[in-house]
Amino acid sequence: MRRVRYRSTGGPLFVEETPVPEPGPGELLVRCAAVGVTLPVVRKVTEAAEPIPLGGEVAGEVTAVGADVTRFRPGDRVTGLCFGHGYADFAPLHEAMASPVPAGASFVEAVALVRSGLVALGALAAARPERGDSVLVTAAAGGVGHLAVQLARVRGAARVVGAVSDPAKADFVRSLGADEVIVYGDDDWGDPVDCVLDAVGGDLLAPAVAALAPGGRLVAYSSGGGTIRAYDLLVGARSVIGFQMARIAREMPERYERWRQELWRLFEQGLVRPAVHAEFALEDAAKAHEAIESHGNLGKVVLRP
Repeated sequence: MRRVRYRSTGGPLFVEETPVPEPGPGELLVRCAAVGVTLPVVRKVTEAAEPIPLGGEVAGEVTAVGADVTRFRPGDRVTGLCFGHGYADFAPLHEAMASPVPAGASFVEAVALVRSGLVALGALAAARPERGDSVLVTAAAGGVGHLAVQLARVRGAARVVGAVSDPAKADFVRSLGADEVIVYGDDDWGDPVDCVLDAVGGDLLAPAVAALAPGGRLVAYSSGGGTIRAYDLLVGARSVIGFQMARIAREMPERYERWRQELWRLFEQGLVRPAVHAEFALEDAAKAHEAIESHGNLGKVVLRP
């Protein structure tokens, strides 16, 4: 089978031939039909001290199962987060991270909706918005952000603000249901908001906290780091909450499953629609990474093995 790798930090991606892996205990072997490209993986390629397996969201058909697998069998259609080599024709997927794909959905729709949508739903749940609250979403045109904008509206936010890196993304974000769109670096972020869902971090973290109304909550689910002064939280009794999806999947499977079912229900009702920016062949994985690094994507970037 084909698999994408790289040999050194920041080095070029290349395709190699390698044997099809065997699923280990608790694992499914998935024939990948779609693979989601994520900013954390792109960052690790350029920043990690040692080369890492290129993992991420995968969707496809189960071809084999390992020992102790109880929920899936060969022939099932699944999607989930692969921590091993996911940029490949076949990928191992732990059963706890796997979700069924309904018959009416494509694998591309599944890989664009489920994992990113679960992160968006989880971040919203951590922020605890009440009906009528205002929500600001950073990276609002990205794979998670474009779904978070829609979900905030569906869950009753009275005002949804999208924050983006480029004014050219504004029309796309408004089409998702955002009332306002701001651009990073703007001096005026508008009226304060009750919740911020932050996928960017870094230098954007401080202005995102400053955008909070008294008692407001910022949920950080970014790999971008950043520093906040405690004084900025004390003023106005603001709070910052960290959110990690993998912990929910491993330790709270009932909640994970409930969110997954909610996503598919909203998708089937036409209330949430995943957007795919571009699809790339496995051999063009470097171009897919460039699409993420340029911050020009509107929705999900997907590989098609």
